[in-house]
Amino acid sequence: MIEVQSVSRRFDDLTAVEDVTLTVGQGEMVALVGTSGSGKTTLLRMINRLVEPTSGRILLNGVDTGTLKPHLLRRRIGYAIQGHGLFPHYTVAQNIAVVPELLRWPKDRIRERVDALLALFQMPPVEFRDRYPAALSGGQQQRVGVARALAAEPEVLLMDEPFGALDPVTRARAQADLRAVQARLGTTTVVVTHDMEEAIALGDRIAVLDRGRLVQYAAPAQILTAPANDFVGQLIGQSERPFRLLALSRVSDHLEPGAAPGTPIDAESSARDALAECLWSGRDALPVVRDGKPVGRVTMAALAAHAGGPG
Repeated sequence: MIEVQSVSRRFDDLTAVEDVTLTVGQGEMVALVGTSGSGKTTLLRMINRLVEPTSGRILLNGVDTGTLKPHLLRRRIGYAIQGHGLFPHYTVAQNIAVVPELLRWPKDRIRERVDALLALFQMPPVEFRDRYPAALSGGQQQRVGVARALAAEPEVLLMDEPFGALDPVTRARAQADLRAVQARLGTTTVVVTHDMEEAIALGDRIAVLDRGRLVQYAAPAQILTAPANDFVGQLIGQSERPFRLLALSRVSDHLEPGAAPGTPIDAESSARDALAECLWSGRDALPVVRDGKPVGRVTMAALAAHAGGPG
């Protein structure tokens, strides 16, 4: 869906992005990660031509974006930023409908799309469509911001530090919501983050940038187990690597027959969440449920053994 071919961007004497080549497949979610000044936001903004490449080219579904008028290109690309950027004097429905109205969609189609997106983000339309942003929590505002970016059914969704302003609990929930919605809609998505943990939680693949160069582009498990250089290793945090490995697997991957006492955990929860629950509750094993029905147990010993596995 997206092909970045030997792209560079220079600002006077500063090279922000240097000779980056990567592809993003149809329906894939890719995280761009790196420290401040690594070039990740500049690279993202070149995809929708908010920044023009100095050299190289970017293709969207096989078409060179440099041959398209910028405003027409951006109508095919959703864009969500940190802090959501909602219009305070527009209702939730009006905020989500901004781009479809610019495209002159029929009113009935706009209303159907707004209600469908609100329902998808678990915000009942009857309850939320006529609210103003000030009456929403930070997490709800961010959901509306993402819904607005998806409103015109874009081919691609770009997100720049979308959850950076949220508290850790709300942020984790927003990440899970995004992953579920993206999987359901199949929208090709590129997310910029400075947080490796967020990149691991969201990305099918992770592009690590350092001083404008792409130093590794791989699946999260490969980056965790085989970092390309010391810079990537430092981003991972060697002491945290075992817990991040657990975040990549589900409780169902470590299921054992048998029962265990106490509150159950869902089979689709992350293995990391299961280990945290064992530690907090002081239990050696947790009962596991799927669709509310017992399916076995997961033990702290099995989780700890996995955390000490590859790498």
